[in-house]
Amino acid sequence: MQGIEHATWMIFLLTFLLLAPVFYYIRKAQKSKNLFVRKIPGIEAIEETITKSVEAGRPISFTSGLCGIGPTLYACLGVLFYIAKRAATFKAKLLVPQNDPEVLAITEDTVQRAYRVAKRENFFDPKNIPFLSTEQFAFAAGYIGLVQRERVGGAFLFGEFAAESLILAEAGQQIGAHQVGATVSPEQVAFFIVSCDYTLIGEEIFAASAYLSQDPIQIGSLYAQDFSKYLIVGIIFCGVIFATIQSFYPDLIYFDFKSFWTIL
Repeated sequence: MQGIEHATWMIFLLTFLLLAPVFYYIRKAQKSKNLFVRKIPGIEAIEETITKSVEAGRPISFTSGLCGIGPTLYACLGVLFYIAKRAATFKAKLLVPQNDPEVLAITEDTVQRAYRVAKRENFFDPKNIPFLSTEQFAFAAGYIGLVQRERVGGAFLFGEFAAESLILAEAGQQIGAHQVGATVSPEQVAFFIVSCDYTLIGEEIFAASAYLSQDPIQIGSLYAQDFSKYLIVGIIFCGVIFATIQSFYPDLIYFDFKSFWTIL
């Protein structure tokens, strides 16, 4: 009850303004299958990477890095489902090394479901989804050994990464793999840009999942997220204008910003 006591009508209003678009756009996406999601080069490179690996007769690898169960993992799974389905169609070997036991179980189910949808379930092999280690650099060492032994032709690094990001990407560079990186970790984006062929920056990973999966919930959430950004930027812009006018004409607009933020 303590949290409710400190809540105000303004908090409820802001919560409604942020949540209402989510339900609205999800409902709209469920009714209409043609909601536009803009393509970006990194998304188009996913199909290119798969094709190049298949043509070279080399395996494909996908890692979600240090992702735990959460929104980023679900976005990664949307991309993985598409890649696994395409790999199954072309009968290409797909390697998905893991560092989290819980994520391993979810990932294995996602890949198996993709093979089932592609009607290639007999080609699914759980051994291609190995558990390496929960330790950061032990996982990195295992990943390096795996992609270099298998001579991976295309590598996808989607998820959360830390200091091991450049190590993973360099492992693919050394064997000439075509690589696509995507991370929500701002500090690691620069390393992917210099070591991967294409890089999705920050929230583009969610756009990739929505675009490839065409899932109404993901597409609707993506639209609502953009709407919320416009709303917040609009509120900030209006606040700046009112504050600027008040600073020049203090008697023209009677508005106590300190009291307003106290209400918030």
